Amino acid sequence: MSARIFVVDDDRAVRFVLAEALRDAGFTVQAFDSADAALAALASGERADLVFTDVRMPGTDGLGFLEALRQRDADLPVVVMSAYTDVATTAGAFRGGARDYLPKPFDLDVPVQLARELLKAREGEAAAKAKGAAATLPPEPEGPPQLVGNSAPMRELFRAIGRYAQLPLAVLVTGETGTGKELVARALHAESPRAKRPFVALNTAAIPAELLESELFGHEAGAFTGANKRHVGRFEQADGGTLFLDEIGDMPAGLQTRLLRVLAEGEFFRVGGRELIRVDVRVIAATHQDLAARVAEGRFREDLLHRLDVLRISLPPLRERRDDIPVLAARFVTEAAQAMGLGSRRLATAAQERLQQHAFPGNVRELRNLCFRLVALAASERIPAAAVDAALRDAGVSTTARGAQAWRLALEEEVQRCLRNGEQNVADALRAAFDDTLLSAALAHHHGHRQKAAEQLGIGRNTVARKLGPGRRGRKPA
Repeated sequence: MSARIFVVDDDRAVRFVLAEALRDAGFTVQAFDSADAALAALASGERADLVFTDVRMPGTDGLGFLEALRQRDADLPVVVMSAYTDVATTAGAFRGGARDYLPKPFDLDVPVQLARELLKAREGEAAAKAKGAAATLPPEPEGPPQLVGNSAPMRELFRAIGRYAQLPLAVLVTGETGTGKELVARALHAESPRAKRPFVALNTAAIPAELLESELFGHEAGAFTGANKRHVGRFEQADGGTLFLDEIGDMPAGLQTRLLRVLAEGEFFRVGGRELIRVDVRVIAATHQDLAARVAEGRFREDLLHRLDVLRISLPPLRERRDDIPVLAARFVTEAAQAMGLGSRRLATAAQERLQQHAFPGNVRELRNLCFRLVALAASERIPAAAVDAALRDAGVSTTARGAQAWRLALEEEVQRCLRNGEQNVADALRAAFDDTLLSAALAHHHGHRQKAAEQLGIGRNTVARKLGPGRRGRKPA
């Protein structure tokens, strides 16, 4: 019997295209423009083996529909679709029991492959139940309202947070400084079954090595000079909840051994103590360093890395998701205006474009600080591009530097495009294009004078002639 799939979306174009793609793949498909219509069909005896549903629809929305489906058939696989890719939406979907989350727009081969995988898994679950086995798939939640963006890297991040939040496993969050690693950790906690228990954060690089052991595990009175009373450490504070260890790569070697024991056994002694303390803590660690390289250097325990790196989330730098910069900047400008008690403030379109040209080596943190500076200095409600230029200049980023960043970013995009398209000999092709552009610009600047162009470029005139070839001739020196 052919698997039956419901497609529920109030957008006629999405509904039609997705339904046709699934039919072409051999599925029997019924399409509905509302959740209420789909529920009515189920109530009349129609069968669904898989459901694709939009979130925002008139009448019963996607999450309400998901709840109604769960009440009818807790095992029915549901895929939630939405153009509004944010943590709250995806978290609600996974918490409600959705098997997957599909951000719009999507390539049609993605839902088709997803349908095959979910229906195959459903068959396996049914077979296991027939044998008396309990086949379960853990529900998958999502991440934090503070994390903003609709770029492809951010959509993948939201999906990862949604998948990992309810799993009781350690997570290693990697990424450059300022990308929001603690926000991800807080999101994982907030959407987990531990959400009502403590979230405790500790930057291991900010605590002197001699005090870090006490901060983590606590100490008894008299354990060392100045220890006048018992101190409860971060592990005890986080019991039942989540402990976030930032900059884990800087942890001293001796403490790495103690941390390994806690992760393995869930127990430890306070400094100077004899009472064995048992805790139930989910550890989320973060680093901007290459821990595998530190293992190779003998500066980080390999067994500890394996304990921490059960699940991994890698955060993209802001330069790899520049489409998110206008949205982030708008939020930070509003936040800054509210914090300073000012009226409405907004960035001009040209100002947003200027921000998108900047590489932001400090990532989201740098963007936030820059937006606060712009609001503080703004002379009117509208913040012009000139104000962005001035702020970047004051921050030590010259126009020349921004130009250098812009062409590097353009080059990076071109490389990524070539790689995505499966092109071969990318380096040779780009190198030839670079040489051609370089020579053309130099010859244009020197009005076709080869020798002057060669001298300023720092190459021989014969090299210029060879690269130009017989079809292109610049001016020869008089």
